Amino acid sequence: MPENIQSLVDDATLDFTLGEVDAALSKLARATSISPESFEAWHATAEINFSLRRLNEALVAAEKAHALRPGDLFINTTLSRIWMERGEKARAEHFGAQARILSWKDQLANPEQHKDELD
Repeated sequence: MPENIQSLVDDATLDFTLGEVDAALSKLARATSISPESFEAWHATAEINFSLRRLNEALVAAEKAHALRPGDLFINTTLSRIWMERGEKARAEHFGAQARILSWKDQLANPEQHKDELD
């Protein structure tokens, strides 16, 4: 990811934590416009919109992030949460199951990192 895109995502994240929602979304829109393949920018956009209960916007951004990295644990979790809030339990369960599978695969591949979880 180009450094300026990561900076925009980082700045947007800080803006959001400081309550500057419009500034955060503006920076993320710029990031996704400059670099439509930026998973991090799409995922951050999805999370911010989800927190604002803008479920349609959250879903659009999450689906774009998922298309870029379908095997990412966190985007599958985000999609599960969005679908659950939209009342689509079957879709929510699908993405929740995907997230669990990805988590288990990571635990098996990296047992030392998850030692405390397995004990």
